[in-house]
Amino acid sequence: MRKTLILSAYLVLGTLGLGLMESDAADVYLEASRPDFQKIPIGVLSFQDGTPGTDHGRRVEEILIADLRRSHVFEVTDLTRLGATLNGEDGANHRLFEQASDKGLAVVVGGHLTSEDADLLLDRYIYDRGSGGLGAPKRYIGRASLLRMMTHRLADELVYRYVGEPGIARTKIAFVSGTGGSRELFVMDYDGYSPRQVTANGLLNISPSWSPKRRFLIYTSYKHRTRQNIEIIELETGKRHTLVSWAGMNITPAFSPDGTQLTFSTTRDGNAEIYKMDMRTRLAKRLTANRAGDLSPSWSPTGRELAFTSDRSGGPQIYLMSADGSHVRRLTFHGKYNAAPAWSPRGNWIAYVCRGRGKFNICLISPDGRKRKTITSGPGIDDSPSWSPDGRHLVFSSTLKGKSHIYMINIDGTGLERLTFGGSHLSFPAWSPA
Repeated sequence: MRKTLILSAYLVLGTLGLGLMESDAADVYLEASRPDFQKIPIGVLSFQDGTPGTDHGRRVEEILIADLRRSHVFEVTDLTRLGATLNGEDGANHRLFEQASDKGLAVVVGGHLTSEDADLLLDRYIYDRGSGGLGAPKRYIGRASLLRMMTHRLADELVYRYVGEPGIARTKIAFVSGTGGSRELFVMDYDGYSPRQVTANGLLNISPSWSPKRRFLIYTSYKHRTRQNIEIIELETGKRHTLVSWAGMNITPAFSPDGTQLTFSTTRDGNAEIYKMDMRTRLAKRLTANRAGDLSPSWSPTGRELAFTSDRSGGPQIYLMSADGSHVRRLTFHGKYNAAPAWSPRGNWIAYVCRGRGKFNICLISPDGRKRKTITSGPGIDDSPSWSPDGRHLVFSSTLKGKSHIYMINIDGTGLERLTFGGSHLSFPAWSPA
């Protein structure tokens, strides 16, 4: 049956996380193309540390430099190696910034840290060569345990200041990790730090997806062998309830961009079909009606279209349709296996899992089908791509080093970075909105 074909082909590789290859793998080889924008030259000075007995200043520098480089907005020069530090005297600081900008840097940022009672005070200063002056200083206040988040906020505000869009340093990534015989949901910072467990029910919980305002996660929970429910959990309180509990499989849920609709795939009709549910009324409408298996719906950023996987042509391929189920057309024709689509928040690309020469990698295709490129081309299985909210990066799971872990990569194929190192069977990454 086609239903069996597509569900086994997709679920064994990614959804269950049980069939992932465990092997010694060589380094990945990436196909890269030049980015379509000019990075802003920025220099980071040493942060003067007025908190004796700590390394807070060095940590701020390291986190900030990493954040700015990952933003894909800035070309970062690490001036901390020169020992250049703000000394608190306005005249000397101004000369220091000017000297740094004379090296061709458009922006220079530095600062200092002090403590007050139980709080850290992080003061930052920016010199902008374009305006030719030192911008107004800004202070961030918080406990020492929030130092990473304070620095992430600084990085995000620099991104917003110079490109007018939210940064990604304070975003989160949800993922699945093995815990005993179960699969539980976790959430971590975008750079892999501070993971925390979200579910602890001892069940198989997979396919997390974020609500638009990051308040909720929706996911599939295997509560019974014959039934998989779609659940929703409020991250702040841990409260959860069931959204879909129809007979059969209820999988791959996804919120519409405005959060008013939920799409998912279900086998209530005998084979996998895609449904859309109104989140206010809980009324559901069937969008596909085909003897093939249809699953993995992904919304366009406008909310007008959906990408999905179907084996109606004989093997898994990516299809597009209008949000009401009309105007269905096939998008991918290269290769016999293309699945797990994820529509870019900018709308210009759809990421998906592609197979070529026996390897499962991450590919991109434009919604009109005219452009296509392979982002990863190394050994192992690359699966479950998810976009950063700025549309410049992807996160995905991979068995690149033998065991399944979470990786980040720029959409031009550069900047591959492993985000997870502990746990087992790490899979299904889902990048939060900004």
